[in-house]
Amino acid sequence: MQMVQKLHRIPPGVTLVELCVVLAVMAIVAMFAAPPFVSWQMRDQVDARAHALFSTLSLARAETIRRGVRVTLCRIDAARRCLATGRSCEGGAIDWSCGWGLFVEREGVPVLLRLHAAMSSVSIAGTSSDMSFTPPSGQVIGGFRSFEFASRRGESSASAAPRRCVRLAAGGRARMTQGACGASA
Repeated sequence: MQMVQKLHRIPPGVTLVELCVVLAVMAIVAMFAAPPFVSWQMRDQVDARAHALFSTLSLARAETIRRGVRVTLCRIDAARRCLATGRSCEGGAIDWSCGWGLFVEREGVPVLLRLHAAMSSVSIAGTSSDMSFTPPSGQVIGGFRSFEFASRRGESSASAAPRRCVRLAAGGRARMTQGACGASA
């Protein structure tokens, strides 16, 4: 006599235990991935802001040469007016994080050429005065300038904090490097 065994079919799906294991593994992976994602995002913001100022400085010099008029770069307020030297932004910052505007003179009246809005998460330390580019060669009045970009968020290690430096020569040419402005390039 042969015994016929019944085959038990297991219904398709996932058991509660399997689901709990998968969720636990996903939670562990997310826990380790979150800090690198946040630091990547901050590094990206610092880089984007540094590139924005670098391109604005390059545009200012080019427009001075092309138009043959003075072009001024200054920190701006919410009404898109230049802030006075040493005056703080609406958020209380005294640096360039409150945004900047590039103005070209037309018949003695400053006309906005480019605008970059405030970004309080990135500090931009540098000169607090306006910069004027003069024709015919696009020189900067006042000589060498530098701007240091860094995160305002507290980093666990100061060396891990993303930093960029934009240096502006007296001739009006800008150069961007990684690291703090005081660091050797």
